[in-house]
Amino acid sequence: MRGRIALAQEDHEIRSCYPVMAELRPHVQAEEFFVRVKRQSESAGYRLAFLTDGEVKAVAGFRVVESLAWGKFLYLDDLVAKSVDRSKGYGGALFDWLVESARAEGCDELHLNSMVQRFDAHRFYLNKRMSIECHHFALKLRACAPES
Repeated sequence: MRGRIALAQEDHEIRSCYPVMAELRPHVQAEEFFVRVKRQSESAGYRLAFLTDGEVKAVAGFRVVESLAWGKFLYLDDLVAKSVDRSKGYGGALFDWLVESARAEGCDELHLNSMVQRFDAHRFYLNKRMSIECHHFALKLRACAPES
């Protein structure tokens, strides 16, 4: 696996990540993706990293945050490799780059959430020596009427 990893900072770099990210987040349309990445970058320190090898092969959205529970940590919001290029090492190389970036920024940990049905992703994360440490709970506020 060859390739180059960089942060998407220019508008054209952000837009070039969309086709791969859309495989993980198909509910987000291209222009909305661009607007969200720009807004989240400004408001929450969201960063978009991508691996290219002739074209974008893998994309990761992440941020460095701090909490009482975990100290300073890298939170990995999104990680996806292009479906036709999975199992070629692109996602693994990007993940390893994120781990090194977290260390370089003085993070104590790296965290992510993964939907319960994503068994291939779980296998990947477990192979990367991650552990399952908690349950994530969610409440849909738009679809949920308040209880009386």
